[in-house]
Amino acid sequence: MAHHTRRDFLKQTAATLAAGAGLGGIPSPGLAAEDEKKRPPMRFAICNETFQDWPLDKALALAAECGYQGIEIAPFTIDNDVRKVSGIRRRETRRQAEKAGLEIVGLHWLLAKTEGYHLTSPDADVRRRTAEYLGELARFCADLGGKVIVFGSPKQRDLLPGVSREDAMKYAADVLAAAVPTLKKTGTRLALEPLAPKDTTFMNTAAEAVELIGMVHSPQCRLLLDCKAMSSEPTPIPELIRKYAAMLIHFHANDPNLQGPGFGKLDFVPIFQALRDVNYEGWVSVEVFDYTPGVEALARKSIEYMKKCLAEANKP
Repeated sequence: MAHHTRRDFLKQTAATLAAGAGLGGIPSPGLAAEDEKKRPPMRFAICNETFQDWPLDKALALAAECGYQGIEIAPFTIDNDVRKVSGIRRRETRRQAEKAGLEIVGLHWLLAKTEGYHLTSPDADVRRRTAEYLGELARFCADLGGKVIVFGSPKQRDLLPGVSREDAMKYAADVLAAAVPTLKKTGTRLALEPLAPKDTTFMNTAAEAVELIGMVHSPQCRLLLDCKAMSSEPTPIPELIRKYAAMLIHFHANDPNLQGPGFGKLDFVPIFQALRDVNYEGWVSVEVFDYTPGVEALARKSIEYMKKCLAEANKP
């Protein structure tokens, strides 16, 4: 594929951020009352691995009871290889979510517990297989009714020995661009997730993710922001949200202590204020990594805290 120069990318990004690209651009200060009423409602989801070994029906029932509207699926909780998930199983999973009154938002942990895939590999065959598997994930996501595929997978994107950051960006852009036709066909979008340096050696900041998005040059490839990851950046989270609003299509809510929102010191009021200020229309999905408080406490208290902060953020 033809790669854009950094100057081309900066021009494109400036224009996109200015126009909002139809993805919830930054509004002018002092919204009129009628505009305030048009703000999209905040929708809350939770990642299904939070429920660990619970049967899916039980997990979905608790999520719905807590007030979540969506569920985000980690493919490995169904099968380590989505190609092995039958059509019957896919339809049943979707039916279970619908019965519980939940929408399947999409997928995350895309390459967890897989083998032979890597986003930044110098091996063209590995990159080809990785792109093909991303296509399989897109089809799987669409079969479940999902729209967003979150690329986190820190170990499957780490810089390999002898690979520079510049080359890694080109390799990653090649993989993602190769998956774009299937993303278009399935009506899904890939959300790139910046992660902290302690988690991965590649794509650690929102700026780097947006740079890679510019290289892919497709509306099927956009940005996810994660609170835990953003906490590793010097720029405050609300500022990052406002700066990259035009690229933002998905949002992960968690605390830097690896637990849910409200289980640590991170204040979500300014975070929700920023999301509302930019008219964010995507999901706010709870993703945790430390299950010490217990499944039910994490699910219930996270959404209770978020709703409280949202109410505070909504005050005039």
